[in-house]
Amino acid sequence: MANADAWHLRAEGYPLFNICYLLIRCRYLLCASLITSVAMSAAIAQEGSSIVVVEDGLSLVAAARSQVGITLTYDSRYQSIDYPAGDIPLSQGVCTDVVIRAFRSIDIDLQVSVHQDMEAHFDRYPRNWGLKSTDTNIDHRRVPNLATYFKRQGKAVPISQAGAEYLPGDIVVWRLSSGLPHIGIVSDRIGSSGNPEVIHNIGLGTREEDNLFDYDITGHYRWF
Repeated sequence: MANADAWHLRAEGYPLFNICYLLIRCRYLLCASLITSVAMSAAIAQEGSSIVVVEDGLSLVAAARSQVGITLTYDSRYQSIDYPAGDIPLSQGVCTDVVIRAFRSIDIDLQVSVHQDMEAHFDRYPRNWGLKSTDTNIDHRRVPNLATYFKRQGKAVPISQAGAEYLPGDIVVWRLSSGLPHIGIVSDRIGSSGNPEVIHNIGLGTREEDNLFDYDITGHYRWF
């Protein structure tokens, strides 16, 4: 009788076991689906963020490229300019002017931004020129000051010898063989070297050239 009762309970419990198994299975599949959905959403968000970075970078590249054929000379003379939005004639300029003019196209006035940060934190900036106060005519047009400002804004990214690590719109600072600092903007075009070209003014006006690794890179910044 005991064996019969045990068999009866197992027979009656089998459908219940199936139901419990199905419920557990459904719960597992639901959790797996949610995890997959979250992972896909995160991947899409990350990809979307990358797309925004590239698009913003391309805006900066386009603004820098628009100076090619316009800025035809390199003129490093000290000149008095307006504040804010001060500039020397577009036909003239130095390497920093390429960056300053490009940033103004996306509504960022580095003349104002650098000046305000230097006013508040003058001791954090290089003393290469023996200055004891800020100068809105020239502070933002000096490479070490721009490099310091970008770093202080948290825009520094690792320096690499791999061209793929330099995105369109990135800012690069070099040390020339003469010892002078230089600055330019990474292009979206790939040169014959297989590396991104750069837009800069190294002496003959604003040009787009394949010389990313021709000089010692001392700074790499990404604004977006």
